[in-house]
Order: sequence, then C-alpha cells, then structure tokens
Amino acid sequence: MRAVPPSVAAFLESTHLAVAGVARDGRLPANAIYRRLRDAGYDVVPVNPATDRVEGVACYPSVIQAPHPIDGVVIATPPSASERVVQDCLAAGVQRVWMHRSFGDGSVSESAVRACRRAGIDCIVGGCPLMFCEPVDVGHRCMRWWLQRRGRVPTC
Repeated sequence: MRAVPPSVAAFLESTHLAVAGVARDGRLPANAIYRRLRDAGYDVVPVNPATDRVEGVACYPSVIQAPHPIDGVVIATPPSASERVVQDCLAAGVQRVWMHRSFGDGSVSESAVRACRRAGIDCIVGGCPLMFCEPVDVGHRCMRWWLQRRGRVPTC
C-alpha cells in the first residue's frame, strides 16, 4: 500500500473528531465511519441536527454544540449541507475537514471547499478515512487503489 498522504496523516493524528451526517438507522457511510473511528480509539462525536441520539450515544446538532473542542470533522452529508457544516467548523475553531466521497459527488461541495480555503481550514477532498485508518479492510483497500487512479482520493 502506498504511503499515507501528509494531509491524511495529519487528520488521523487528531484525537477529537466528529462525523457530520450520521443517522438513526445506522446504514449510512457516516455511521460506518463513526463506528470505525470510535473503535480505532478516537474520541468521536456524532453530528446530525435531526436527532439527539445515534448509535446509542448523544448526538449533537452541530460541531458548535460538541461537548469539547473538535480537531477534525468528517463531512458525510449531502453536498447541499456541506457549506453549513464548514461554517459551523469555522465557528467552533475546527482546523481540519474531510469531505467524504467515493463514487459520485459524495459530500463535496465546491462552495464548501472554497469556504475552507478562505478560512484557512485544512480540507481533504474525497476518499474516506476508512481507506487509511488502520487496520484497513480489504474493501477499502480496493476502493482506495481504484479511486486513487481516478484522482478521487487525496494524494498529498
């Protein structure tokens, strides 16, 4: 497997993460990301303005209401919600954002990417933390290989 890009390594060195876009039913990619990061030992906060509990724990309407400062946020929402999440990250002092995308647009919004750049927030565009968070399962290894060749996974 190729070396982990520096932007990804910096994100994964964080301690306090949040995942925006988790859902009550637990079948969305955001929930899989939340569970994997939690199981890997991260202090991870679920974020969804439509519910107060997810995966059996308190869920927060935004990173602004998180119970402690957040180092990085995985955005796994529809693209139409990404800019609002970025604005909340800015208000909460979050320094790193990862916009999830495998196939299709994922959570990537050009206006949200521009907002990150204007605010000085480190922004990873595309891919998924599960492609890099050890141990990486076979499915995510294959997706990483495939998507890197199509320029849809961070390389720097």
